[in-house]
Amino acid sequence: MASEFQRRKVVAVFDAMDVDGDGRLTEADFQALARRWTAVAGPADPERLAAVMTGWWPVLKSASGRDAVSLDDVLLVVERLGEMADAVSGTADAMFEAIDLDGDGLISRAEYAALIQTWNGTPAATDEIFPRLDLDGDGRITRDEFRVHWTEFWAGDNPDAPGTYVFGALVE
Repeated sequence: MASEFQRRKVVAVFDAMDVDGDGRLTEADFQALARRWTAVAGPADPERLAAVMTGWWPVLKSASGRDAVSLDDVLLVVERLGEMADAVSGTADAMFEAIDLDGDGLISRAEYAALIQTWNGTPAATDEIFPRLDLDGDGRITRDEFRVHWTEFWAGDNPDAPGTYVFGALVE
């Protein structure tokens, strides 16, 4: 069962994914999210990005058995992500490519800010968060760093782990 901290992390992502704000995720929410991302993605293959993003819909739908997915349904899938390492890693790579707007193989501070704005639909302060994610302090996030953070966010239960902040600051 997900801890209260894990639930808090997933709530923030769930709310960003719930495009129409009705408290449940549907295939239309996933399609809207994919459109939002492919519209701003860097050199990423838009078809691959959309396929990865919408590819999670059947997994969630299967967990719920319905055409709408609740937060609790998402949490059940999150608990099983350890069994889906390839899918989690593939999603991290697709997101990395979308965020790497200039295609240099690194995520800059500005690109990270664009990630948060695209994900949440509104700008958010990221100046204090980016250094937590930049593990070696070189001003950029590598693909490997991002993959670690992505996995840490979804599977981790440590509020101090850098990956906790991959989607920005958690709202108290």
